[in-house]
Amino acid sequence: MYSSKLLTTLNDKLDGLAARITAGKHVNVEQSRFDYQLFQTRGHRLEDYLAESRETLQRLSVTADSGHADRVAWLAQRLIDQMTALARELATQDLRRQQPATVVEIDHYAKLSEHQDYERRLLTMIRDRDSLRQSTDDSTRQQQLQQEIAALEGRLSRCRQAVIRIERLIERRENGPGTK
Repeated sequence: MYSSKLLTTLNDKLDGLAARITAGKHVNVEQSRFDYQLFQTRGHRLEDYLAESRETLQRLSVTADSGHADRVAWLAQRLIDQMTALARELATQDLRRQQPATVVEIDHYAKLSEHQDYERRLLTMIRDRDSLRQSTDDSTRQQQLQQEIAALEGRLSRCRQAVIRIERLIERRENGPGTK
């Protein structure tokens, strides 16, 4: 009895949110609107998040029928948190409309230069450690230096991959959107 009343109340609240969402004009944003732990959806429209909340309500209904109290409590809290987040987002729509869309222009050449500098420093560190390793007679110290070299080589590899990605990105931007 209690669970059916709870489900009815939650469904009514969700229907109210749905009416508010469909009635309003909503600003699309470039980033996800909500915490990734609250919603699995990665859309930019409130309707996408509303659909996920409806799925949560459906799972709650099925779980309530199965009698798993812990799971029911968790899903009910999740649904309430989702609906609260949606209501808060609706309340801030006017602010979003007034806020100019900010596009952050990344200076890819500066990023490339930064990564190339990292690459140079990593190469220097590897050479220094290798020189120390070759000049020491202590086998424990040699092993320690060899582990440091291996870690630095891993970092160097990732750095070089980043340099290649940035160079490709720059090349695509200079050649235009139609080329790969």
